Amino acid sequence: MANSDTTAQLDLSDVEWRLGQKVGGGQLWEPCNKTDIRRWVMALDYVNPLHWDQRFASQTKFGDIIAPQSMAVALDYGHGNNQACVGRIDGQHMIFGGEEWWWYGTHIRPGDQLFQERIFTGYKVSDTKFAGPTLFQRGDTIHRNQRGDLIAKSCPTVIRYLAKEAEKRGIYASTAGEAKKWTPAELAEIDQIRRDWFMSNREGKSPHWEEVKVGDKLPRRVIGPHSIASFTTEYRAFIFNIWGSFYWTAPEGVENPWVNQDMGWIEGFSFDEEGAMIDPRLRDGLYVGPSRGHIDDGRASEIGMHRAYGYGATMAAWNTDYLAFWAGHDGLVRHAKSEFRGPAFEGDVTFIEGEVVQKIEKSDWGFPVVQIKVLMTTQDGKTVVSSLNEVQLPY
Repeated sequence: MANSDTTAQLDLSDVEWRLGQKVGGGQLWEPCNKTDIRRWVMALDYVNPLHWDQRFASQTKFGDIIAPQSMAVALDYGHGNNQACVGRIDGQHMIFGGEEWWWYGTHIRPGDQLFQERIFTGYKVSDTKFAGPTLFQRGDTIHRNQRGDLIAKSCPTVIRYLAKEAEKRGIYASTAGEAKKWTPAELAEIDQIRRDWFMSNREGKSPHWEEVKVGDKLPRRVIGPHSIASFTTEYRAFIFNIWGSFYWTAPEGVENPWVNQDMGWIEGFSFDEEGAMIDPRLRDGLYVGPSRGHIDDGRASEIGMHRAYGYGATMAAWNTDYLAFWAGHDGLVRHAKSEFRGPAFEGDVTFIEGEVVQKIEKSDWGFPVVQIKVLMTTQDGKTVVSSLNEVQLPY
């Protein structure tokens, strides 16, 4: 596709014919354990004792530590986007455009192992100021445990674009500016908001559906300031990034399925799959590979992002954790649809605020839910994420 401002084109010849096909990817060798769960909530700064404090969790109805609902993505491969990143486009890069999740009521516990069924479901091409011709690509993943219990379904939207075109346009170079330097007083205020939030429902009490009202505000949460250290900590909490933690798997009955082919990364952003058999750092992703722009300003500029930035999959997880903490031990996030409006840049903080916008007594789920709108904004008021969610509460 060409546009009026550039001669750049996207070659979709390896994308179109794969539409509707099942997709392969990585499968973790081992079940998750308590350390995996603790590492995940630590990376997301989710200070809910149900997921890390053995003594606290043993006194709850669960009897032990359980994983947060957001952890399904950490037990998948490739930040949960393999089913959408299908087909080679030379010179491309990709970022997340949004995620949609459904949860079906079975908690992930230590000792559970998740298995995924993936399918490439759709795409469209649009002209964007960021990169000109841009591919918006979607896919579904069904997550089940070792007993076959349905855990969740996820549907990310990935944005694939020509890296050199985005670098040339430099949209974020002109709008993102330099990383903010925070004063001690400002950091103290952030720390107080952070603490007020995680103390707001540390015991896990669930509001009842009848007592919740349209217009009710959820407590404000803050994450950050984001840094190279926090981005690296997030990345390392996705278990597939650990050396030797997964193997490649392909769906049965699909001729030439998409499993681990090169998507068409520019030089310096692809994996060395053969070399990684000896030196696993060569497919590590952060040292070598497509995620290096998240922690390297120079590499970030090569793909149009200007400076180090965070991960879409963790922004969606922040949303889930925020809702689940408010819903308490007897509540459950059932549906979350998040649209990503911009990256979480190094030096920024992310404020998270929610409001009950509707009560649905006869929902499609078969029980009452509350609908909650969540906004994530920077310290400058720029919207990073907008989401609409359905949460089950005791009735």
